[in-house]
Amino acid sequence: MQRYNFKTAEEKWQKIWKEKKSFKTSIKKNKKKFYCLEMFPYPSGSIHMGHVRNYTIGDVLARYKKLNGFNVLHPMGWDSFGMPAENAARENNLHPMIWTEKNIETMKRQLKLLGLSIDWDREISTCNSKYYKHQQKFFLEMYEKGLVKKKENYVNWDPVDKTVLANEQVINGKGWRSGAIVERKKLSQWFFDITKFSQQLLDSLENLDNWPNKVKLMQKNWIGRSLGCEINFEILGNDQVKTISCFSTRPDTLFGLSFLAISVDHPVSKYYENSKEFINFKNECSKTGTTEEALANAEKIGFKTNLIAINPLDKSMQVPVYIANFVLMDYGLGAIFGCPAHDQRDLDFAIKYGLQVNPVVLPPNENKKKFKINKQAYTGEGEIINSIFLDGLSAPDKSVLKTISILEEKKIGKGKINFRLKDWGISRQRYWGCPIPIVYNKNGDIIPVPKKDLP
Repeated sequence: MQRYNFKTAEEKWQKIWKEKKSFKTSIKKNKKKFYCLEMFPYPSGSIHMGHVRNYTIGDVLARYKKLNGFNVLHPMGWDSFGMPAENAARENNLHPMIWTEKNIETMKRQLKLLGLSIDWDREISTCNSKYYKHQQKFFLEMYEKGLVKKKENYVNWDPVDKTVLANEQVINGKGWRSGAIVERKKLSQWFFDITKFSQQLLDSLENLDNWPNKVKLMQKNWIGRSLGCEINFEILGNDQVKTISCFSTRPDTLFGLSFLAISVDHPVSKYYENSKEFINFKNECSKTGTTEEALANAEKIGFKTNLIAINPLDKSMQVPVYIANFVLMDYGLGAIFGCPAHDQRDLDFAIKYGLQVNPVVLPPNENKKKFKINKQAYTGEGEIINSIFLDGLSAPDKSVLKTISILEEKKIGKGKINFRLKDWGISRQRYWGCPIPIVYNKNGDIIPVPKKDLP
């Protein structure tokens, strides 16, 4: 029996498919529509087995639907902007467009050899102005509606790639591509104001019927809705600083107060800018990064100020105020109160600086007189103790709401819902990225490019 000649058969059928335009999307109104789109490949130079696997699966699905009478749209595109192309172009002394188009040509030829049922008349490339002008139009429309803003913010800076990294691109404090230690740097950035829709985004998760529960849970945690309280602390030690407000999800642990900690970017920090010790501390903080993971894994360090905070529920409790590397300015109010007995981060900090540890939540079946905190904070449920008028309440289900009510009644606090979600920074690309359609006059004023002038 004659052996099957792959090359001859492939060339024959690919020629027929091309001549007959077998994969061109037909428009027939009496047929159901089906849109099959795999993730666009990044034009790195040549396809690999991951591409083959991905596009074969999509091809099987597209062909199956076509055989079942659907109008099938099966296009291809290229995710062709990005830093890797820019770096590769620099190394090869080429413009990124030349480098990218050369790679697209190679990968397109390879994909065609696979015989995929792709409608190449629908091909797009994200670095082509015919495509990205629509991105620019979206940007301008969102800007007109007040959903895009430019502001200074601390970012994850990769000193080797010289670019900003998303939190997900920082692995163990290092840039995912370069491996360099990520630094904390303040830059002027463009942001989409997605925090305006925090609750709406959270509620919409309930409508995703066929999504895996673990993915929805991940999204829920990312949005991070939490009920808490903004608490006002009276401050001693500086006539210019009367109060410091902080947000806490556990106001019921106020009687376990041991210290107040503020972000290095908190307005109160400016009073220490001439201190050499503070300058050194601030420089040390800049090496930590901005991700929650980086802050969680970093050694907890603080700069002790001359300020004293007074517990609003017990004026006799006066505690020191620190500037700490683990407090984020863009979450809550950039200040936290430390209750070391019931928060591991606070406990690590308290042990390091020799601060008091006062338990105020008694675990079930524990003896109040014998219960102590050593090197492990107790973060579970229990009964409030050592808290005067809160004693005996179950924590946190009843004690949190009761404490918020008392603080609001005394006008020293206010219940509030907070979200972990942050505005979406979109200024991470360097040269080789979608141009933001904004220009500036000589005074530095922001001027949106008219839509008629888009490419």
